Amino acid sequence: MGISSSLNAGVSGLNANANKLATISDNIANSQTYGYKRADVDFSSLTVADAKSPNTVGGGRWFTAGGVKTNAIWDVDAKGALAQTTNATDLAITGRGFLPVSTTAAIGQTTAEMPFMLTTTGSFSTNAQGYLTTPSGLVLLGWPADANGVVASQPRDTVSGLEPVRVNLSSVAVQPTSNITLNVNLPTSDVEAGASGDPRVVTVEYFDNVGGSQTVTATFTPTVPATGDPRSNTWTLQLTDNATGQSAGTYEIVFSDAPPNAGGIASVTGPTGGTLATTYDPATGNMVLNLGSQEITIGLGSTSPTGPQHLSQLTSTFSSVGVSHDGAGAGTFTGLSIDEKGFLHATYSSGFSKVVYQIPVADVPNPNGLKVLDNQCFAISQASGSMFLWNAGDGPTGGIEGYAREQSTTDIANELTQLIQTQRAYSSNAKIIQTVDEMLQETTNLKR
Repeated sequence: MGISSSLNAGVSGLNANANKLATISDNIANSQTYGYKRADVDFSSLTVADAKSPNTVGGGRWFTAGGVKTNAIWDVDAKGALAQTTNATDLAITGRGFLPVSTTAAIGQTTAEMPFMLTTTGSFSTNAQGYLTTPSGLVLLGWPADANGVVASQPRDTVSGLEPVRVNLSSVAVQPTSNITLNVNLPTSDVEAGASGDPRVVTVEYFDNVGGSQTVTATFTPTVPATGDPRSNTWTLQLTDNATGQSAGTYEIVFSDAPPNAGGIASVTGPTGGTLATTYDPATGNMVLNLGSQEITIGLGSTSPTGPQHLSQLTSTFSSVGVSHDGAGAGTFTGLSIDEKGFLHATYSSGFSKVVYQIPVADVPNPNGLKVLDNQCFAISQASGSMFLWNAGDGPTGGIEGYAREQSTTDIANELTQLIQTQRAYSSNAKIIQTVDEMLQETTNLKR
């Protein structure tokens, strides 16, 4: 029994170390494979009870060799170093988590029919149909944004809201203006006795809903006090939309000349007259100009010294160099970029960008329990636990980084060291088989 069990143990040792050699070979072969997770073998002993004294505590008189068994494992939880690239849609996770992907062969199927997989990195680029795919045949999944770049609330424990990321490569888009900031200084000399009373005019460009360049004019008329009276600190603001010639009426703006808000807005009264609707919020300092099909928020400044400050009245020259607005005219699609929160932006030739998708980061309780697939991909399993889709950078997950790939977790020096150890162990097990063979031969020779 002892000799034959030794033979079986030696054979199991050969098989176990052959499995170990296979993982080492795979690790070394994939040392330059982006996103590869190192494989290893877990050795565990096999014990065979003594048939002649099975109830003996701590062993028995006779020993039967059980041998060794192995289980292949992948260190999916390990993170490789990030390597910088020149492609904006080379994506990697800066911490824990996975990118949701499927196969390009499944494009056109419903989300429920598509195979759902996870990966930690990928070199994505747009194919002829505009899908964001990898050379190995993966397509990135995400939540689509509406025409205004807003991503609706989505379920987080299911893939039902995800769809293959697709952009219109020949699209033309505009960004209507929604904000104008009037960083203007009105000189104190204009509201002192003897001033000319001439208005200060600021004309600001804005873009309408179809990308047309329009202008709105802000006319600041000072209130000049009588000779001998103190400075009035009062101006009348009139807003005129030059596209239609309509006015938003007039506002009376009084500036403070005492701390803590010296030079800032003390009060805003109005509007008086006008055909365009406007409202002013003293807390935010914003005036909302309603043009019918378009609303523009105009930053004047808050009446609170701790609120936003834009308009000022200081002893200086008239200045409107700080006036700014958002929006852009019609532009053609030029490329994609992604931020750390996972929002995928389409950029256009006119200089603006808008959100087209949000890429969530998937996480599972036990990443090492995921089923390992080809192309550095993984699938949900009972051992991994249920999936949850996080906003990138929220909860336990890392952010998404563009222009980056996650490198292999293989350490060549460590693998070569284990290769030597495995070779020695294999040779030792082969020596056991050779020794058992010689002993059996000696037993056979006893009959001669």
